[in-house]
Amino acid sequence: MQLNRKTEEWQRIDAAHHIHPFTNPQVIAKEGARVFVRGEGIYLEDSEERRFIDAMAGLWCVQLGYGRRELADAAHRQMLELAYYNTFFKTSTPPIATLSERLAALTPAGLDHFLFANSGSEAVDTAVRLIRHFWNLQGHSEKKVIVSRELGYHGSTLAAASVGGWPSMHAHGDLPLPDFEHVIPPYWYVHGGDRSPEEFGIAAARAIEQRILEVGPERVAAFFAEPVIGAGGVIVPPSTYWPEVQRICRKHDVLLVVDEVICGFGRTGRWWGSETYGIEPDLMTMAKGLTSGYVPLSALALGPRVARTMMQRDFAHGFTYSGHPTAAAVALENIRILEEEGIVERVGSDTGPYLQEQLRNALGDHPLVGEVRGVGLLAAVELVEDRETRRLFPENRKVGELCWERCLAHGLIPRAIRDVMALSPPLVATRADVDEIVRRLAAAIDETAGLLRVAGK
Repeated sequence: MQLNRKTEEWQRIDAAHHIHPFTNPQVIAKEGARVFVRGEGIYLEDSEERRFIDAMAGLWCVQLGYGRRELADAAHRQMLELAYYNTFFKTSTPPIATLSERLAALTPAGLDHFLFANSGSEAVDTAVRLIRHFWNLQGHSEKKVIVSRELGYHGSTLAAASVGGWPSMHAHGDLPLPDFEHVIPPYWYVHGGDRSPEEFGIAAARAIEQRILEVGPERVAAFFAEPVIGAGGVIVPPSTYWPEVQRICRKHDVLLVVDEVICGFGRTGRWWGSETYGIEPDLMTMAKGLTSGYVPLSALALGPRVARTMMQRDFAHGFTYSGHPTAAAVALENIRILEEEGIVERVGSDTGPYLQEQLRNALGDHPLVGEVRGVGLLAAVELVEDRETRRLFPENRKVGELCWERCLAHGLIPRAIRDVMALSPPLVATRADVDEIVRRLAAAIDETAGLLRVAGK
């Protein structure tokens, strides 16, 4: 690979041959991609030698930051010893067996069995198929319907995108597939109206029950949800939401599937978002932070009810790279570092609360900011047209995109989700790093407000 190529050449060959996820190819052809060439800690450097704070940890995943030699060394050692072998046909390898044991010790009680895949999308897809098979084995073949939330993101395969509640994704590929239902998310700022967050949390949970009753409990197989909705806008549920959701699922014999792809491995200040919110899932998906994004790996964890049934029969499902030994070796080293350096505990007791406090101190009263919300090292700043009435900007104003561009000008990479500026920095970020993230974001929001005033908007 020739890193000494000029930016224009990288952009030319990229636009000519590479179709980017979630990106209009015409925009890439016109503007060119930003080409990143190296990373260290929380920083990225592009092909023009500009440095940026990666306030999104890649795509919510680079928990340990960039350039951790221990992870590269773990991959190197495993590749020399046994780079790959499959886990089909009664075979295994030491890394995947050991990782299964480690995950059983880390996950909430009872989640002791694991199927491995390569991405969060594949883990969710696996869960959908397994759930249908489970209910068939239970003699309830009519239980096929999956309920989830609007704005929830669960991946981009046919099944995972159907679980997700994004109309923009559903429009690409004639989705959702049959037997997928979506209900209101626990998005108090937008949907809460005059109700308190606690009142709205109960109402949002009971919207799930209403849909279950409309469909028929005998037909509803599972409810899928992230502990905190991530890519949908960092939507933090009111305290009343999850207890009521669990009551409803138990009452109607609906499996509860918690998607920990973003929240898992310390993002909320505990190892799992399920721990943060007291959730007891029947199944759990995980990916991203499992390897700090260094290599692809995901898993589906099974709780005792599902595992008891599935362990009695074969399940004709899997991928060539299910349980890839090199990926498992990297995951084991990643978990070791997270534990030995106390990173998850530090996020929970120190840097996570500090980020939330500093964002509120700097931006809580800003005229362009309607709400600052978050938990751990996961946060969002909602930009609004009117703070008093909680009125959002019209979608065509693209205020979030404008603010994101100003962030880039300040060397900060957040994520613009509608007009929400989302933050998910590497878990190794220090208080000094948090200060710099907040300073740069506040400067970008100030400039965005100024540009809107100049434009008379």
